Amino acid sequence: DVQLVESGGGSVQAGGSLRLSCVVSGHSRGSNCMGWFRQAPGKEREGVAAISPGCGLTYYADSVKGRFTISRGNAGNTVYLQMSSLKPEDTAMYYCAARGSPYGCGVYSEYNYWGQGTQVTVS
Repeated sequence: DVQLVESGGGSVQAGGSLRLSCVVSGHSRGSNCMGWFRQAPGKEREGVAAISPGCGLTYYADSVKGRFTISRGNAGNTVYLQMSSLKPEDTAMYYCAARGSPYGCGVYSEYNYWGQGTQVTVS
């Protein structure tokens, strides 16, 4: 199994920045697709960004392109989401997720390990 623990959420004014972190532990932690998802009240969960193992290909939802950056720590056990130029519509619970495969990282429906989430509020 893979365990995921997020941190770094909080409240920020529009235009501000936050960096979310996700510590990954468990089996094959450096070999999984990793992603960030979010869910706003009354809305479905959506994939925000993903990164592949190895070469680190990245994928972004259109709504965050140019504003959010996903990256991995050098040891492969941490995944970050740098969020800039935040907007009120970015307000949501943000979840770190892992896919039990190094392939298809941009397929958001195939993620099967989840953290507990961290709240981001933009006012």
